[in-house]
Amino acid sequence: MSRLQVVSGKGGTGKTTVAAALALALATEGKRTLLVEVEGRQGIAQLFETEALPYEERKIAVSSGGGEVFALAIDAERALLDYLHMFYKLGSAGRALQKLGAIDFATTVAPGVRDVLLTGKACEAVRRKTKQGTYTYDYVVMDAPPTGRITRFLNVNDEVAGLAKFGPIHNQAQAVMRVLKSPETAVHLVTLLEEMPVQETADGVAELRAAGLPVGKVIVNMVRPHILDEEAVRSAAGDRRAEIAKALTAAGVSGSAKLVTPLLEQAREHAQRVELEREQRAALDGLGLPSYELPLLSEGVHLAGLYQLAKELRNQEAAS
Repeated sequence: MSRLQVVSGKGGTGKTTVAAALALALATEGKRTLLVEVEGRQGIAQLFETEALPYEERKIAVSSGGGEVFALAIDAERALLDYLHMFYKLGSAGRALQKLGAIDFATTVAPGVRDVLLTGKACEAVRRKTKQGTYTYDYVVMDAPPTGRITRFLNVNDEVAGLAKFGPIHNQAQAVMRVLKSPETAVHLVTLLEEMPVQETADGVAELRAAGLPVGKVIVNMVRPHILDEEAVRSAAGDRRAEIAKALTAAGVSGSAKLVTPLLEQAREHAQRVELEREQRAALDGLGLPSYELPLLSEGVHLAGLYQLAKELRNQEAAS
């Protein structure tokens, strides 16, 4: 299985939640997973009900079987200071540049530099080894930018490599792309069973494939249970209205006759949603990718809910 798991998705699909659940699911039986945030939103800290993540790797959870989840919020300015120290030995000089505002300028104005630093830090964690020669982390999970920006975000290293024909920047970009375009990496897309997220997922898959980036799984999030289909609604709306009213009365519901029509309307809306979701599933099947589903958490996303979603991923073998 790929050691760098990149999670993207349209805004509002719950990609950060899925990334966190995937990190928990991968960190089983003694495995170590690093969960990386690159957008500066501190969404991971909120999900794990912990304080804001610093620019350092910190253990935030223990999974089943003693596995551990570490987390890191990558800051582009700090990453650039690390880069300058690593390749140019600019320790105090780098900090002086930061005070002068040069670091902020480089990470906000210079084309592609910010994304190179963010992806580069994640790839460094993938390649890092202990003194014993084993990988520091079994898996690195990146909570990446939304689908509309994911291809450019991951492919920006190619652009930088084309601009810098030699030297440390060129070598860094090439090293990062060797990881991102290899079997070590898989880019997963999170979607909902709705038309716009599914279309954006299809567009994202096409763009990733065109860029030669490895597409992994489609994860359908917040799936609601199916209670009725259109046939059941038609049956109930036919000559069985009196039977429905009688059943409601028997259940102790007062004014049952007046409730039949609004209940049937709600049932009809439910059946229509089921049919629309069936169409979106067919569209996702057409992408030719493994697809997994996570349920809608009725009580909202919280720490216990994350563990529940991680269990769902393990049960579906989406994290194996």
